[in-house]
Amino acid sequence: MSKKKKKEKRFAKKLLHKYRLVILNEDTFEERFAIKLTRLNVFVITTLSAIFLVFLTILLIAFTPLREYIPGYSSAKLKKEASTLNFKTDSLVKELELNKRYYASIRKVLTGDVSAEDLDRDSIIEAAKNDLDVLQTTTNKEDSLLREKVEKEDKYNLFEDNADQSNFILFPPVNGTISQGYNIEDKHYAVDVVVATNTPVKATADGTVIFAEWTIETGYVIIIEHNQELISVYKHNTAITKSQGDLVKAGEVIAMSGNTGELSTGPHLHFELWSKGYPVNPTNFIDFQ
Repeated sequence: MSKKKKKEKRFAKKLLHKYRLVILNEDTFEERFAIKLTRLNVFVITTLSAIFLVFLTILLIAFTPLREYIPGYSSAKLKKEASTLNFKTDSLVKELELNKRYYASIRKVLTGDVSAEDLDRDSIIEAAKNDLDVLQTTTNKEDSLLREKVEKEDKYNLFEDNADQSNFILFPPVNGTISQGYNIEDKHYAVDVVVATNTPVKATADGTVIFAEWTIETGYVIIIEHNQELISVYKHNTAITKSQGDLVKAGEVIAMSGNTGELSTGPHLHFELWSKGYPVNPTNFIDFQ
């Protein structure tokens, strides 16, 4: 035990033993600077200096642009730009997917590559009657008064179409002889009406032009979307007078008939009607004579 105490005392004396650091002029040996030090002071000062340098380095890296020069440390500006580009890329991918679906549906309409459903006027009227039977419910006085009030308000509403859907009439795009009729088995979901070249082709109903372009197989094609999920297609035109997004009225000239496209065998109008994604026979609704 005495030896250990002696060693501890010697170690403590060494730590507290004073030294004098003197700076002399080499030529005159004049003392310019002197300081008293101990080993303990040197250790404490060295430790505090190292901690201060580490702390200062951390501050410089965290709060100054110097961190951008450190290999492997990304810039905050680059991170922000990368996040912005990532959001834009995600939006573009979604928009591209929507456009692909839209053009795929248009391509099916143009090529007729879709399962057909044979619809006629009688079936549509019967379905409408069934819907009315289902919707018929008992009413009371309050319901009747509320319905009358809403009808009066909607009477002068410019943004609502209050026309009875049963009075929805299709206008004949052209008048002429049908050379090839609607045939599901041959996948001819249209009627070919023989007309002279440059005969005005008219819109069958009010609607919006959703496609107006040239195709190799069917020449100038124009497609119009109408109310009640109805789409009309006009092919083999020699010219079109409307562009995509244009609003048209029933009976308005939208194209000039012709004999364009690889699938055309003479001047005529290839006319299609699509209801809720299914082709229907145009002659059930339109008289072309």
